Amino acid sequence: MNNAKPTRQDWLVLLFMMILVPLAGEPKMHSFSGDFASFRVSFGSPVFLLFLIWLSNFPRLFTGAVAGAAVMLFRTGLDVFYGDDILLALIEHIPNFFYYFIYSLFFALPQLSRRSIYEQALGIAFWAIIAEVFASVGELAAMNAIAYQQSETFTLGMLGRLVLIAILRCFFILSFFFLFQLYNTEMRLTRKTKEKNRLTMLIAGLYEEVFELKCSLQSGEDITHDCYNVYVQLKDRARTPEDEALANEVLRIAGQCHDIKKNQQRIYAGLRELAQNRRVDDYLSPDKLVKLLIHTQKKYARSLGKEIFFSAKVPTGLPPLHSFMLLSILNNLVANAVEAIPSRGTITLTIVGGTGDGRLKITLENTGSFIPPRRLAQVFSPGYTTKFDSSGKASSGVGLTYVKHQTETLGGTIELTSDGKDKVTCYLDLPCQKLHKPTKPKENPPHEHNAD
Repeated sequence: MNNAKPTRQDWLVLLFMMILVPLAGEPKMHSFSGDFASFRVSFGSPVFLLFLIWLSNFPRLFTGAVAGAAVMLFRTGLDVFYGDDILLALIEHIPNFFYYFIYSLFFALPQLSRRSIYEQALGIAFWAIIAEVFASVGELAAMNAIAYQQSETFTLGMLGRLVLIAILRCFFILSFFFLFQLYNTEMRLTRKTKEKNRLTMLIAGLYEEVFELKCSLQSGEDITHDCYNVYVQLKDRARTPEDEALANEVLRIAGQCHDIKKNQQRIYAGLRELAQNRRVDDYLSPDKLVKLLIHTQKKYARSLGKEIFFSAKVPTGLPPLHSFMLLSILNNLVANAVEAIPSRGTITLTIVGGTGDGRLKITLENTGSFIPPRRLAQVFSPGYTTKFDSSGKASSGVGLTYVKHQTETLGGTIELTSDGKDKVTCYLDLPCQKLHKPTKPKENPPHEHNAD
């Protein structure tokens, strides 16, 4: 049994069990006549078993006692509603409590959760049949004791009927068990897929951060060098103690800049190693990459309150590409298009090639915004931006600069055109050699040596 402390969700499920199990016990049939005519067979026990497996953070006997008390009180309330005496109705339904309590007793000891799904199913079937039979016998014995009189004899035929009912209900329980396991498996796969997609986009974003940090390192190096040159000049011209103090202050600032640069170098080394990681699962087919990209940018467009229609034209069967490297480029371009569209528009992504000529040609077209032709030459310049936040502060303007730098680093080209009215088109031409998954070189067979 799981020793974890029950969560708030566990208590809500327990409350749901207290409502559903009594209701599931109402569609019923009576298997016996005579003194045992009040004994019923219903869907209460299969539903209870599902909750018994689900609520693994509670002690089994506690769950059985709660279910038994809920059923007893529910049926007592129904009898009182139809005019029966409350005390007599409560006494009559005490055997219902013993049924669920005894049922849970047979699941208190087996450690079913540590086994495989098939072993769990067989274990649940075995213990469900035994629990069903003994719980039914216990309920009949309690009914006999409460009657205060000698009832008809419990025969082997009645026992056989109970076993048959238990076996039939076992198939019903197992079908729900496998449906429950299938649901859990699907939910786990969904969570893993979402987490993998989130990490993929996160690492893709690191490519741009590495580029910006590299630029910052160069700026830090230049500032440190300039500060030191100023220190040398002030030191040579110093004539008074105040001049010496000023020179030393500039030297201190140079030292601080140097320390900052060293810290950035350590961060840069770690991020660069992570961004350039090339595991086998870092490569995805272009159609999967585009689906992930569009899914992310749709959420981004909705967060900005914009109505943007996304479409993609990507042929299936293209070889896998390095996901982080390509996403870092495309994510910047598509996000830039989303931000540039004032309220509504379309974004179309087309990918062709990747096989014959060894080139990957990507076209990104958006409507709803435009770039004046005179500014096309400035778009990729560092710091250039046309986007401002609500306070009037300009964005960093490094996104498209990074895209151009990364594209040229890969040996590709990028071109931006605009009709000056309502459409902007970006053309990317990338070599597939640096994007495809590297193939392992074939090992040469060992040469045979002839003995002299």
